[in-house]
Amino acid sequence: MNRWLVILVDLVFVLFFAAAGRESHESGSALALVLVIAWPFVVALAAGHALVALRRWSPAPVWPSGVTVLAVTYLLGMSLRFVQGRGLAPGFLVVSLIFLTVTLLGWRASIAFVERRTAAQEASEKSGARS
Repeated sequence: MNRWLVILVDLVFVLFFAAAGRESHESGSALALVLVIAWPFVVALAAGHALVALRRWSPAPVWPSGVTVLAVTYLLGMSLRFVQGRGLAPGFLVVSLIFLTVTLLGWRASIAFVERRTAAQEASEKSGARS
């Protein structure tokens, strides 16, 4: 899968995460506030993808790429959020980890499942055609 497409999908989920947080807890200028909430996680996401690229891993697999991107996005994102002076309530830490895990790993797992299933069907059709 194209590296830029993987980054774009991850970015969409991180921005959705920030937008959902703004919608649930804060009011104000929508775009400006989403960017204030999102920037630590966007920077962390970029760092995670940079690490994956430096390791020369394909960006789409759950392991090790997805787990690396998730870990860097969550840990560095929370660190930057703390430095920014924004809260790190225990509930936020848990909900954020769950959301980022489900989204950043979930779409990768779904793609892998579909690819494996398609390959298995193609192999079955080839072996059936030979019989």
